[in-house]
Amino acid sequence: MLYIVATPIGNLKDITLRAIEVLKSADLIACEDTRHTKILLDHYGISRPTTSFFQHNRFTKAEYILGLLKGDKNIVLVSDAGTPGILDPGYNLINLAIKNNIPTTVIPGPSAFINALVLSGKPAHEFYFAGFLPNKKLSRQNKLRELSGLKCTVICYESCHRILATLGDIQSIMDARDIVLARELTKKFEEIIRGTPQVILEKFQKNRPRGEFIIIL
Repeated sequence: MLYIVATPIGNLKDITLRAIEVLKSADLIACEDTRHTKILLDHYGISRPTTSFFQHNRFTKAEYILGLLKGDKNIVLVSDAGTPGILDPGYNLINLAIKNNIPTTVIPGPSAFINALVLSGKPAHEFYFAGFLPNKKLSRQNKLRELSGLKCTVICYESCHRILATLGDIQSIMDARDIVLARELTKKFEEIIRGTPQVILEKFQKNRPRGEFIIIL
């Protein structure tokens, strides 16, 4: 069985009893970063073999893991934080397992963009998850113009290095639309910022933005 296990996005207490149970019984745990996952495993006294499974080794390592699955091993797939398969290489392993008729299940848990959507107070009955916006300015602006035409709530990820430029683009393309920014969710310095892009930009002129951001449009 391939177990897709959601893990905490910040607070180590945000893990289910079932997830802990599955991690403890795994023949192998496939992690984006074994050092990062070790913090979680040590916290719960879990001592199981781990292997790295990340963007640059996802094809060769997926074949190795598939071989173990075909040999009746139970493999747990985790990401650095949240639910595997969303904007991470877990997608490749999940699809490979499905194509090879390997029994697959998910152990539900945290997902950063869902947390942000709920906290935003924006309509959640229909939404579009756009992932990370393009790095380059022109591509990012074109993407924002495309998203501005949607008639539902839109969710994007952005880094602290580009958030100011992205806010400027949102302001120029979407005018005075109220938006919500979320950062450090479930952690000590969790912050939800609401207002127009201009108001938020003025705030960041006084306090430099830190961490990864989720933008709710």
